[in-house]
Amino acid sequence: MPAAATDSATLPPPDIRANQHIYRDYFREEFTQTLDENLLQLLDRVWFRTELVGFDDFPQRNNPDRPLIFASNHSGMAFPWDAIISLSHLWRHLLSRTGSLRDLPRPLSAPMLSATTLMNPYLVKDFWKKCGSVDATTLNFETMMYYQELNLMLYPEGVAGIGKGFNRKYQLQRLATSMLRMSLLHSTDIIPFYCINGEYLNPYAYSFDWINRLVKKIGIPFLPITLLLLLMVVQPWIFYLALPAKLTFVMGTRIRPSTLTTKKHDELTREEYLALSEQVRQLMQAEMDAAVLAHGQHPYQWRELWQRMKENRRYFPFFLPFAWPAAFAEFERRYVTNGERDFDMQLDRPGTFWKLLWRNPLVLAYFIPVLGWIPLAIKGYRGHKLRSKHV
Repeated sequence: MPAAATDSATLPPPDIRANQHIYRDYFREEFTQTLDENLLQLLDRVWFRTELVGFDDFPQRNNPDRPLIFASNHSGMAFPWDAIISLSHLWRHLLSRTGSLRDLPRPLSAPMLSATTLMNPYLVKDFWKKCGSVDATTLNFETMMYYQELNLMLYPEGVAGIGKGFNRKYQLQRLATSMLRMSLLHSTDIIPFYCINGEYLNPYAYSFDWINRLVKKIGIPFLPITLLLLLMVVQPWIFYLALPAKLTFVMGTRIRPSTLTTKKHDELTREEYLALSEQVRQLMQAEMDAAVLAHGQHPYQWRELWQRMKENRRYFPFFLPFAWPAAFAEFERRYVTNGERDFDMQLDRPGTFWKLLWRNPLVLAYFIPVLGWIPLAIKGYRGHKLRSKHV
């Protein structure tokens, strides 16, 4: 990927120029494309059945030299399949409509997602970063505002949004003021982006601060307290489980913070930024409430799920979550370990599941009660490091 261009009038500060290697350190478009073609399209088509609402007229940059800031709600306390599936769907949507990824948002994600291999889907090392994610630190956020290739995706509720629990599933938490500061500083708009039904990937999960503080010490952002937690001990693959909620992603109304204040970014006090953030939060909350009424009343749509499973029965069992560890392990073996490119995993061939277990024996650990966690934890925590600074 070529280095990002800079503003014609000003160069980024030296610390940002020194940090611009993050644009291309890990991100591999070919990795994402191959993953989507072999796995994510199937999961999306059958299990998640995503819909994009309001994306036909895709927003264009109001400032050509700066990325738009897409702002999404955190949805539920499940493993972040909603982020994976939404961006893979957007990837296909933009390629089919424009033949280009120019408008695709790259996410700033919680550093804990990349700090340990355990927090990458099925221990695929550097999964998030290879798919385009960048750790959400202050410096990285500032650096990405000079990025020319793609747009930017934020989750401005932060950690409070991740662990808000099912009882507050559609209550937007306080938004990070950094989003407003960057929008004003760089004269670029905010595009709200709402995930509906993501809470039902792991329903009725609740959060307790003291438990979350404990699990953060081992690199897990939060621990959802739910019935599935007990099953996770005896079947480790449930750690990454998502129930078949039909995910709907709704484009919100463009927000231009400069129209909400008469002051420049460096003239606003902390209290004024908080008030502006609350004003934006209320605008987004009203739109999300309307989106929930329109698309969130029947989160599973079991009849449609059964129909999709019948239509794709030749891919059985790979559209079911218990088979995902084998599929992801085989993808990593072929793409990362063997260095293969432009391959077809042929998941529709009879007996493929058993062949993948034979080629990837660590997958068996996902089905071994209690003791299965030992080899998974060894791989998951190898090279473990924690980063505490976030946006």
